[in-house]
Amino acid sequence: MTAEINQDLILVVGSTGDLGGTITRTLLAKGKNVRILVRPQSNYQPLVQQGAQTVFGDLKDPASLKEACSGIQFLITTATATKRGGPDTATTVDLEGNHNLIDAAKESGVKQFIFTSLSIADPNSPVPFVQAKAKTEGYLRSNNIPYTIVAPNAFMETWIALPVGIPAITGQNVTIVGEGKRKHSFISLNDVAKFMVASINNPNAINQRIVIGGPKPYSMLDSVAVFEKVLNHQIPMNHVAPGEPVPGLPHLISEMLAGLNFFDSPIEMDELSKLYSVELTSMEDFANKFVESLKVDKCN
Repeated sequence: MTAEINQDLILVVGSTGDLGGTITRTLLAKGKNVRILVRPQSNYQPLVQQGAQTVFGDLKDPASLKEACSGIQFLITTATATKRGGPDTATTVDLEGNHNLIDAAKESGVKQFIFTSLSIADPNSPVPFVQAKAKTEGYLRSNNIPYTIVAPNAFMETWIALPVGIPAITGQNVTIVGEGKRKHSFISLNDVAKFMVASINNPNAINQRIVIGGPKPYSMLDSVAVFEKVLNHQIPMNHVAPGEPVPGLPHLISEMLAGLNFFDSPIEMDELSKLYSVELTSMEDFANKFVESLKVDKCN
């Protein structure tokens, strides 16, 4: 059974992103006391209208993080530079920025630091983003702060929606990197948010690394078959070798899709989903909702 979240102040870093926004809205809907760290140019106003407190700052500016962390009891961070550019990089944000945040949280005496990592985080990875996540995990553990590391497998909303869902729905060829037969426990972003919210002030989560995935492992070819069933027609496909660009996708996405060809990552989730009371989203449910959401967007 998960612990109740009390009215202690919760700081969410990354609240204007997809995952952070979902977490923030969930907490506000539960009537929780939420502060969000935002930059002046970000679209934070909708969250303020729902009841969030704001503090302006930047992970690259350590002084601003002291104010953000002042008086908080719990901290959740989902911030990342993956969809940014310019001075925001894996080094300045995902590595150095997170280290700045950990330092500020430690100084403020935070009761629990909840960090979003990756199931495949590896300090020796050739991918800077993956390497930064692993090194931040190590830095967090070394600072003697009560922590929870939530390490999800690949998000359906990114790694299935972009290479498979969108081209399938729009009548384009789906490009499969490599053979596309390796199986991974892709997880819905909404389920990751549920685990993170359920971790707050939860004794089961303190000083734990929680590796999470979906209810069943799928290959990229399996995911195409799911969309074929939902759309009720065959989806044309072509293959590219790992390392080759995928038409219409950013380099980082192509790079990560190539990496998925060299290992399987099934995750047994029965025990964790019961422990944290999270009902996991199946690939079929995700595909159905994704197709319906695009139909609604077209109508609007």
